[in-house]
Amino acid sequence: MLKYLARRANVRLAPFVGAAALLAIASSANAETLKWARRLDVQTLDPHAYNEGTTYTFNQQIYEPLVSRDDDGKLIGVLATEWHMLPDRPDIWEFKLRQNVTFHDGAPFTAEDVVFSIRRAMAPTSNMRTYVKAIESVVAKDANTVQIKTKAPSLLMAENLTAVLIMNEAWAEKNDSVAPQDYMAKKENYAARHENGTGAYRLVSRESDRRTELVAYDKYWGIGQFPLSIDQIIYTPIQSDATRVSALISGQVNFLQDVPPQDVSRLEQSPDLRVVKGPESRTVFLGVNMGEDKLTSGNVKGNPFADKRVRQAMNMSIDRQAIQKTIMRGQSIPLGTILPPSASGFTQELGRMPKFDVANARQLMMEAGYGDGFSVTLNCTNDGMVSDERICEALVAMLAKISITVNLDVQPSAAVWPLVLHRKTDFYLMTWGGFNSQIFFENLVHSRGTWAGVNFKNPEIDAKIDSLSSEASIEKYNATVAEIWKVVQDECFYLPIHAQMLARAMQSKIQVTSHVGNMIYVKNVKVDK
Repeated sequence: MLKYLARRANVRLAPFVGAAALLAIASSANAETLKWARRLDVQTLDPHAYNEGTTYTFNQQIYEPLVSRDDDGKLIGVLATEWHMLPDRPDIWEFKLRQNVTFHDGAPFTAEDVVFSIRRAMAPTSNMRTYVKAIESVVAKDANTVQIKTKAPSLLMAENLTAVLIMNEAWAEKNDSVAPQDYMAKKENYAARHENGTGAYRLVSRESDRRTELVAYDKYWGIGQFPLSIDQIIYTPIQSDATRVSALISGQVNFLQDVPPQDVSRLEQSPDLRVVKGPESRTVFLGVNMGEDKLTSGNVKGNPFADKRVRQAMNMSIDRQAIQKTIMRGQSIPLGTILPPSASGFTQELGRMPKFDVANARQLMMEAGYGDGFSVTLNCTNDGMVSDERICEALVAMLAKISITVNLDVQPSAAVWPLVLHRKTDFYLMTWGGFNSQIFFENLVHSRGTWAGVNFKNPEIDAKIDSLSSEASIEKYNATVAEIWKVVQDECFYLPIHAQMLARAMQSKIQVTSHVGNMIYVKNVKVDK
């Protein structure tokens, strides 16, 4: 098992899926099979082990949260039918649970499973801890009611629980999976390759980096409430853009979640295909390690990123509109912040792009003592976001204009993300999605943030971020959010590029809608007969 994860972390994904594998996909499918292709494979089936978009999206076919979001980002009930903060106890949230729900092994869904799952998400090896950090305790008030006591009033408790998928306590205890898989330590547990959720689909087989098969759960609670047109899911990671698109055109797969921008127009012209586009609550940006004494790469003494003038110069030298036009083919929204426009806390002023100004950027470099430039390694994914490798290549040329020589190190996200998590990178391309500022702060800005590879350390800002979890006044909450953003923007340790747009392509008989969080709920997919 350790060997498996070590291989996943250090070896490039196969650049294409072989013809035999694609033919196997095609021959095993029927009209009710969703042959789903993406750039990246699912990293683990343990729902609390790894907070990463592709993995989280896939696991939502198997496991379910108490609450989720619809296509427009509105909160909707899933395993909970009602939820509210108690009027006389603003530190307690109460959730009424859906009845007559069973796990895939037939066990009934209970309040104790919710208590167990939330506590599991709080465990040291969980990568979902940031979403439950405000919780002091969780109890089953009765068979159908769960109460969550927060350390102080928490306005976002229900929103945060969209990230916490519910497991069966007895199954986890039986299979030595009470604690989440320690993904960071490259360890496995039984839950990493097996499942027992309440979702519309259950696992049949899994071949890492090749194929994962699910089938419809015949006792799903939502039968009659959702289309459930799909009987089988065959999920295939295909890293190569060209191979992935060719597989769709030939019919070897019938749904692409990650459509390369350069192929959108061509696919739209096909009478046999349907392309759905829309905004995504996700941004793409660069992170610079400003907090260390020296860089671990390059030919410069000390750390030039520690000087704000260097960071500002880099920010001014990024031609975001050129990236939008030539690389993203219009499928992006250039931004001056890492917060997407659909998230709470966003303002037009916050999102205003810095002026593209190479001359002034060079002047700032000279003032900082780096007029002759320096070199640094940029860690870039090739499967973590739309056109990531091409974006990095463009950034190399842009930063060269201010005498920064960027050595590009391109690898799969399974190799790059651990560098960010362990803070072992000087300079990296990053993406993050979400619907509120607090989640961005807790993960990307706080000195102890799980994904805060920039090493920004400011005790006053940490305290402000911590205070958001206990602020009951929405006016004070919003004012604190604005104060934090002012510092983040001024310090310029993240260099925003754009918000992504979604483009999904599918055979014309398949109807998959656009979801602002880039989620796929296969139970909602419709198939024309």
